[in-house]
Amino acid sequence: MSDTTGTERLPGRNRRRFPGISSRAYEHPSDRSALVALRKLSGFDSVFKALSGLVTERSLRLLFLANSVRVNDEQFAHLNSMLRDACYILDLEKVPPMYVSQDPNPNAMCIGLDAPVIVLTTGLVELLDEEEMRTVIGHEVGHALSGHAVYRTILLFLTNLALKVAWIPLGNMAIMAIVTALREWFRKSELSADRAGLLVGQDLQASLRGLMKLAGGNHLHEMNVDSFLAQAEEYESGGDIRDSVLKIMNVLPRSHPFVAVRAAELKKWAESRDYQRIVDGHYDRREDDKQTSVSDSFKQSADHYTESFKNSKDPLMGLVRDIAGGAGDLGGKLRDTFTGRSSGGSGGDDNGGGSNGSSGSGGTA
Repeated sequence: MSDTTGTERLPGRNRRRFPGISSRAYEHPSDRSALVALRKLSGFDSVFKALSGLVTERSLRLLFLANSVRVNDEQFAHLNSMLRDACYILDLEKVPPMYVSQDPNPNAMCIGLDAPVIVLTTGLVELLDEEEMRTVIGHEVGHALSGHAVYRTILLFLTNLALKVAWIPLGNMAIMAIVTALREWFRKSELSADRAGLLVGQDLQASLRGLMKLAGGNHLHEMNVDSFLAQAEEYESGGDIRDSVLKIMNVLPRSHPFVAVRAAELKKWAESRDYQRIVDGHYDRREDDKQTSVSDSFKQSADHYTESFKNSKDPLMGLVRDIAGGAGDLGGKLRDTFTGRSSGGSGGDDNGGGSNGSSGSGGTA
């Protein structure tokens, strides 16, 4: 199975194993800070297990058992092998049950607080090749290791509650404000799980191909990973402030980030020092989870958002940087942005805001 260096030997290539790895090692900073805080809450387990019962988690388990195919050595044996490999690589001691459910829509999910269950749809099984599927199963095992079902459980509970109290003035608004914050955490948890999938598959191209197929279907000969990533770049930096506002409105109700954005985020992480340190065997250990500081985790999250803000190519973020930096003629910038005009002749008094200003209004031409 493995040698003394922690490398698992598989047909054709070697893959590294990560004994005792903590989910904190691969979690997105925002996801990590939320989870660390939740784990520190007194009575955390009992409260959320009770919530789990309220959203018919037990019913879902029975439904999958009765109406789906359970993966084992006799059924979907190749998927069972991938599941065991994923748990072995991430050192998840208890292998969660996995089911294949008849559904043409490609999808996968991990549900359950106490005993996670992984579900793959037939649409997904038929869409992906072996290496792409390995990353998806690693993605779901990453969800299980992190305990991300907490988000899903609370979201389901609060969404149902919002429907019941919609008649109470401001009651629904208060709950939906919490739901919006939870969705932001949930979206970041998907980025975390994508990273776990890469740690399991250890093939960045396979991870990116799988995400691209989720967007464009089983037409790999008609698609190109580099062009797909260029789409993400265009989405992040193109357009004007109106487009930036539309992006925010489009993503708010979603539980998952857009697929092209996920691909770009994963590639960025794969090229980072954090990823290389994990591959080299330097990562946070599960045995240290209890000593993790909530304040340190939130600081890391804040630092991440600060860095993202500074480096963002989004036009709205460029305008906000201009405001924070005291850029001149702000009224003119806003007028030109929303009327689609270019302020060609008045660039002399921008006082250093030229690059940011051009990124804020360049898409209006």
